[in-house]
Amino acid sequence: MRTSRSVVIGVDSSTQSTKAVAVDTATGGLLAVGRAPHTVTGTGGARESDPEEWWAALATAVRAAVRDAGIPATAVTGIAVAGQQHGLVTLGADGRALRPALLWNDTRSAPEAAALAAGLGGPKSWLERTGSVPVASMTAAKWQWLREHEPAHAAATTGVRLPHDYLTERLTGHAVTDPGDASGTCWYGHGGGAGRDEGRGAGRGAGRDSYDPEILDLLGLDPALLPAVAPSGATRVGTLTAAAAEALGLPRTVVVAAGTGDNMAAAVGLGLGGAGLLDHPVVSLGTSGTVFAATRTRPADPGLAGFAATDGTYLPLGCTLNCTLAVDRFAALLGLDREDAVPGADAGVVVLPYLDGERTPDLPHAAGLVTGLRHTTDPRAILGAAYEGAAFTVLHALDGLLAACGLDLTDSAVRDRPLRLIGGGARGRTWTDTVHRLSGRPLVVPAAEELVALGAAALAGGAVTGEDPVALAHAWGTGEGELLPPLPRSTETWDRIAGVLTAASPGLLR
Repeated sequence: MRTSRSVVIGVDSSTQSTKAVAVDTATGGLLAVGRAPHTVTGTGGARESDPEEWWAALATAVRAAVRDAGIPATAVTGIAVAGQQHGLVTLGADGRALRPALLWNDTRSAPEAAALAAGLGGPKSWLERTGSVPVASMTAAKWQWLREHEPAHAAATTGVRLPHDYLTERLTGHAVTDPGDASGTCWYGHGGGAGRDEGRGAGRGAGRDSYDPEILDLLGLDPALLPAVAPSGATRVGTLTAAAAEALGLPRTVVVAAGTGDNMAAAVGLGLGGAGLLDHPVVSLGTSGTVFAATRTRPADPGLAGFAATDGTYLPLGCTLNCTLAVDRFAALLGLDREDAVPGADAGVVVLPYLDGERTPDLPHAAGLVTGLRHTTDPRAILGAAYEGAAFTVLHALDGLLAACGLDLTDSAVRDRPLRLIGGGARGRTWTDTVHRLSGRPLVVPAAEELVALGAAALAGGAVTGEDPVALAHAWGTGEGELLPPLPRSTETWDRIAGVLTAASPGLLR
């Protein structure tokens, strides 16, 4: 007898928009994608969004995905949300946001982050407790900023949520998060793997995988304000409330998974984790550049965000601030299209495109640096050097991440492991060619473009079927793409950029 199709929805609620994918649970086939925009406001370091707009965008995107997939609403069996990390949502007595959410890229909390990092025994203590040292992006710094600058709002807060927590609670009525997104708050300690949820229930973490009471005391944060920590992002939290079912146009029987943060969901979509690929490097090329890998080793490096993955492994992540947007700015200054670049055309030109300062390496006050110009320098070579400088910075962060994971960079098994290249830059020929040449690694550019949403769909599939979501995504093949064989690493270019960075750091870049 023919069984009816089961479809799961994966939601990517990012800074600028919501994407919802409808996926065939059995095959992983992408049936449709729905989209809706968000509004970000703020000047002078402030970046805020109204969580109500996220909820409206989620409903719009889900309805569009179901409609465009041409399936009945009754075919949808599960849903999970992956959200932008670190954002601070404060709830009032009515369960709605008291004020706009403070987003990950709101930098007003930098002084509070520095003060927190100096407390509690200093950075080493923070690394041991949470895997990360507080910086402006982390939720702990944002809560501290709210306490100091808007004490009335902090005092009126009845619930503290991350963006994905907020949306999952709107779907189910249950306040729940997962280890992955919780690990980006700097008040959650993760020292051992939280396994898959066998009991299908959500509960607070225990032992080392729990909220750190001493940090909460430091922050004046009542643990009763925080959501329960589910064992994994694929934990079945519940089903849709009547209000959520009406808003999304779905039956109340739809299963809701705990969900996770966007980076953790991208890892699931790539098949990274305990049931898939471990210690396989990923580079994401966007406005910022990020590098990460799923590993069983818990690094303690102040230059990394020591995140937990959503499946019980670790997901250490390095971030550079200047990537595709910085290179596009150089193109605009030179009056060129971004693909007009000729990397390696002039061996004398070096560009360090640190237009927004830099986080990795730690040069927060740096500006862009161009050196080696001559009368004969072709503007296209300058643009090519900007690509090289940005790619070098990301790949240098990757080397640091792999070393922190205890991997030997001279070991051929590590050196020859394919590099997965994702993000908007991965769709550009010059970006791909530059990373290929400077990394000396084989490259895999996944064919799928909505890896965060697809990872969320795998979490939903795990909640519905009981399967490991990483294994499910691996079976779906969402992380697959063309394998590009390695090129000889351009050590001359690498050494030239490294030499300029070293020479300039003591004075020009500080």
